[in-house]
Amino acid sequence: MQVSDILGGAVSTVGRHWKQLVGVAAAVYGGAAAIVAAALAILYASLSGRIDEIVHATAPSDVGWDEAGPLVLAFFGVLLAAGLLNMVCTAMVHATCATVLQEAVLGRPATFRAVWRRAWARVLPVIGTVLLTGLIVLVPLLLIAGGAVAVVIAAVSADNPAVAIVAGVLGGLALLPAAAWLWVRYCLAPAAVVFERQGPLGALRRSALLVRGAWWRVCGISLLALAIGATAGSFIQLPFTMLGTFHNLTLHSENGAEPDIAQLLAGASGYLAVSLLGQTLSQIVSVTFPQLVTGLLYVDRRMRREDLAPALIGAAAAEPAAAAAGGHPPDVTSPR
Repeated sequence: MQVSDILGGAVSTVGRHWKQLVGVAAAVYGGAAAIVAAALAILYASLSGRIDEIVHATAPSDVGWDEAGPLVLAFFGVLLAAGLLNMVCTAMVHATCATVLQEAVLGRPATFRAVWRRAWARVLPVIGTVLLTGLIVLVPLLLIAGGAVAVVIAAVSADNPAVAIVAGVLGGLALLPAAAWLWVRYCLAPAAVVFERQGPLGALRRSALLVRGAWWRVCGISLLALAIGATAGSFIQLPFTMLGTFHNLTLHSENGAEPDIAQLLAGASGYLAVSLLGQTLSQIVSVTFPQLVTGLLYVDRRMRREDLAPALIGAAAAEPAAAAAGGHPPDVTSPR
């Protein structure tokens, strides 16, 4: 497949299977957003007294850890739970995209229930794969962060800080390609988890094998897909951001320059609700499209390396006969 075939195939898959793709993504991300909103509401209901004391404090020095500590810990607890929920939701979307593609490349119908069941069964391996990939890519990024801290310390204490700054910048630039190389090397792993029912380690090995010899092509197409998804997601989220900002401006103009705590919380709640809705819709697009492109890249690499195309054509041709007999064509997506 050429680049236009892969991008067109992703768009075509969205057009033909949008109910499954958007339905699963909306269910998981919408459910996560509802849980986070409920947690924030419970947080406010249980700590409203402390919030009122902090807002009406005469000076910042009057607010100590005894007053702000429970609020800070509760907020970071909700933030951590939201991050974990987002990771599970993203893994579910990754598995859903690969599941839909696995059926789409053979021309098989895919119902919402079947897609949900098969994708959910592979969520844990996908999470493991994403975590392992993130940890591997995180190593050079942590080295860059550590180097940045060392540069700041050296620049403050050294007689010639310019030398330390230049050395730190060059070191960071030297490590960034390593992080990018590792990310591309393992970007096909989630598709391998679903297509081949691999475990996390096996999926990483399969991704490295398939990317070998085509790193630049996989990198370019993946970055293009991410850019398209991010751009489309930004356009979707923009009206919601503008609506939330307009709501806050209207609230302030109606209640004067210094609204009370109830008005501030009403404005913040409205802005948060609109932002969560926009973020949910934006994330559905910005995550789904790149994963569809990555899944088609996985199929393309197997066509080129393992001569998968004839097997796919044969299986697609055997689909009507298998359906008439009440069975299914053999699975040709496992490694040979």
